[in-house]
Amino acid sequence: METALKVAFATTDMETVNQHFGSAKFFAVYAVDMENSELLEAAQFGELSQDGNEDKLSVKIDLLGGCAAVYCQAIGGSAINQLIAKNIQPVKVHDGSKIKDLIVDLQNEIKAGPSSWLAKAINQHKSPDPESFDRAQESRFDKMEDEGWDE
Repeated sequence: METALKVAFATTDMETVNQHFGSAKFFAVYAVDMENSELLEAAQFGELSQDGNEDKLSVKIDLLGGCAAVYCQAIGGSAINQLIAKNIQPVKVHDGSKIKDLIVDLQNEIKAGPSSWLAKAINQHKSPDPESFDRAQESRFDKMEDEGWDE
């Protein structure tokens, strides 16, 4: 699953998304590609309240580094901004949404043609295509030559 995306789910039971991002006690982190998914990590946090204390967010956001998305029941504006700054897409879902169903939906979206955030995430996790790079370099040099550049 070398081309898999990492996604996280705010959960207490490892089966449903049932937590607010800021007060989530657990995150289930999966690797997901078009055909497969694999649980990578079950991260646990202590009892956290929805008290507006944003210091607790940095630990969670650091844990989610490398994730393309985090699915949660609710999320505050500050957390959204911090996640987006780290290229992690927050996805709000209905309480009780089943993780396995969300993974299937994500896989179907990858196959059908990803939305803009998902396409961006996929491109960030792709290894560069050497042929594409070579074509871009040739195009750049062709433009320079058209402008009258000489060696």
